[in-house]
This record gives sequence, structure tokens and C-alpha cells, in this order.
Amino acid sequence: MKRDKRVSVKNDAAAMKDTLPSASPLFLREDEVRRGIELLHFGHVAMMAMIDDVLVAHGLGQAHHRALYFIGRQDDQTVGAILSLLGITKQSLNRVLQDLGDRGFVESRAGIRDRRQKLLRLTPRGRVVEAELFSRLREGMAAAYAQAGQGPVTGFWRVLEGLLPPEQLGRLIALQIKR
Repeated sequence: MKRDKRVSVKNDAAAMKDTLPSASPLFLREDEVRRGIELLHFGHVAMMAMIDDVLVAHGLGQAHHRALYFIGRQDDQTVGAILSLLGITKQSLNRVLQDLGDRGFVESRAGIRDRRQKLLRLTPRGRVVEAELFSRLREGMAAAYAQAGQGPVTGFWRVLEGLLPPEQLGRLIALQIKR
């Protein structure tokens, strides 16, 4: 019987975790900081690998995913709000929004108070794709959270929050309030 390579790699990785060092009391030293940077990088790569096949099946890329995710967090967000969340140029976002609109994943309408504003929302088709992408990511994050436990998850959040400039942290907090 042929073994699933992903299961084998996961089992090997789980066994290796017991031998990996925990944070040193001297966690501000270069080696520890580099380990954190490397973990962030490889963690991000692993998360994106969880959804690559869904993105490819829909002809989408990671920029499309980021836009779908944040547009899906709250209906009728302005283009400016999405620009602020993603930290990209208007030109880059417009290219992604045009593509998502052409594919029937995102729709826009004029603002209620200011008709010049474009309010963005996912279409039913866009909601289905975003839900599938989120389901994959939730599965991976939930498994990692369960393995680490509540205290380390809170610590992980604090480290990531510490990396954010105050204005971006404010946007994150606002996003969580609007749920």
C-alpha cells in the first residue's frame, strides 16, 4: 500500500518537534530572532500551500486570495479600506479587483452617502470560494493551535501584534469588532 507523502511528512515533523529547542532565556539574540523570522517565512509558505490547489482551480493567485479574504470580512467596504488593510498600491488592487469582478467573485456599487465611493462585496460565487479557502486555512491553523495550547497561541498573537505599526494594529482591532 502506498503511503500518503503528506501524512508521512506530518508524522516525521511531529516527531521532530519534540527534539526542537524551546525559546532561550536569551531570546533577543541573533540566533533566536533568525529562528523566529524563518518560522514566520516557512509557516506562511505552508499555509499558502494548503490553498494553492483551490486557487489554481479558479485561476487565482495569492493577491486574489488576500482581496477575497478581506472583502469577505465585511460587506460594503470601500476600496480605500481594502487598500489600507492590504498595504498595496491602488493600481495593484484595481488589477486584482477587475479580475475578481470579471470572474464573478466580487461586485461593487456606489456609496450611499458619497456616490464616488466604490463599496465592495463578495458575490455568492465569491463567498463559496472564500469559504473553501478559509476552511482549508482554518483546518491548518486549528491543528497548530490545538497542538500548542491556549497560552502559546496568545503568545504567538502578541508577537505578531508587536510587529504591527500602531495604525495597522488599530485596523486589525477594528476588523475584529466588526464581525
